[in-house]
Amino acid sequence: MVDKQLAWQTARVLACTEVADGIRRIDLAPDHPVPAKPGTHVDVGVHLPDGRTDTRSYSVVGASKTGDRIAISIYRTPTSRGGSEFMHGVQPGDELKVTAPVQDFPLRIGAPAYVLVAGGVGITAIRGMASVLKRLGASYELHYVGTSVARMAYREELRAVHGDRLVEHITEEHGRMSVAELIVGLPAAAELYMCGPIRLMEEIRRTWERSDRDITALRYETFGNSGWFEAEPFEVVVPQYNVTVEVQPTESMLEALERAGVDMMFDCRRGECGLCEVRIVELDGQVDHRDVFYSERQKAPNSKMCGCVSRVIAGTGSRSADTGTAHAAADRHTGRCARVVVEVS
Repeated sequence: MVDKQLAWQTARVLACTEVADGIRRIDLAPDHPVPAKPGTHVDVGVHLPDGRTDTRSYSVVGASKTGDRIAISIYRTPTSRGGSEFMHGVQPGDELKVTAPVQDFPLRIGAPAYVLVAGGVGITAIRGMASVLKRLGASYELHYVGTSVARMAYREELRAVHGDRLVEHITEEHGRMSVAELIVGLPAAAELYMCGPIRLMEEIRRTWERSDRDITALRYETFGNSGWFEAEPFEVVVPQYNVTVEVQPTESMLEALERAGVDMMFDCRRGECGLCEVRIVELDGQVDHRDVFYSERQKAPNSKMCGCVSRVIAGTGSRSADTGTAHAAADRHTGRCARVVVEVS
């Protein structure tokens, strides 16, 4: 097994604040503070309903200069595997195991123009970047995508700080943001930083690639639990280990295989690094690719998948906004469980 060698420390919960519907801000005081730059995240040890402990990553949404106080914000997802439920239950005075801030999403200073795109709770990773760019006098726009005003954390603060540089895309009021219009209007050398659900991220990435823009100017952080379809149980078979295990909706394939004793390689657990790749030998169903490691071309044959985030659903759904969900739901009503046979490295 490959895992990060993380230095864990204790952090005391200072305050818990509801900053939007379903989104909770938690302020922490770590024992060994270090400065947290924009784009960093902390890993947090969480206790799951089945008694296991696991790790979740949360973007640092705010921090003091010395890092003796840091804040994270957590969306309580309806498809939670237990992490967000645990975090919504902690109270001031509680102690958590956390890491020092980890930088996987750095802001590069010096670009001629910036576009920041945040979808939902993805604003937690983008908020600090916007503050830095404003302080530096950089040319930037901040696009904030939300289903409703009530679910857009830090909205009033962002409006006050960034003024007309903040562009809101509220789905229930104006419909979906036009990604094509956004990208076609960008300066040629602009850099785009994004964080949000996989649907939004994939649409931006595909449009960016089709526009022949420099792919290195597109930077992102992901949420590995947001897929194209609702999570459902599926069966995974690993012949080389003589293992068959059912993956529950509240766990990942990686977690299920670990539970069954399969020695898996992994690192990020967010669908970014590709270390947990499994090769698909046989598939009865459809892969719901939830990673940002593979390109669309690599995903199309369904010959491999990232075990930490991607799933299998019954039937052959479409990823379109309406028919995809309808097809997937119809197949679920048959009671048939999807099945995948894989090889692991």
